[in-house]
Amino acid sequence: QVQVVESGGGLVQAGGSLRLSCTASSRTFSRYLMAWFRQAPGKEREFVTAISWAGASTYYADSVKGRFAISRDVAENTVYLQMNSLEPTDTAVCYCAADPWCSSQSSEQSSYDYWGQGTQVPVSS
Repeated sequence: QVQVVESGGGLVQAGGSLRLSCTASSRTFSRYLMAWFRQAPGKEREFVTAISWAGASTYYADSVKGRFAISRDVAENTVYLQMNSLEPTDTAVCYCAADPWCSSQSSEQSSYDYWGQGTQVPVSS
């Protein structure tokens, strides 16, 4: 079993930036497909971004392209989500997810076997 833990959430003003971190307890972390999802109040959980093993490829939802950036530090078993130009509509609980099988369906929730507890990102106007 793999533990996934997010950190770095907190209140931020519109136009501001925030950096989230996600760690996974796995010796084969470098081979995992890692992703961030988010769930806004009253809405379903949605895909935000994903990064392949060794950070070779990245994927982004249209709503965050040009504003968010995902990266990973293999040595520290950590994935980062840099969020810039945040808007009130970005307010959500953000979840980190891990896929040991490196599924081709990077934007699908069902592709991920391990999930963090979530970290709150409230964006004030």
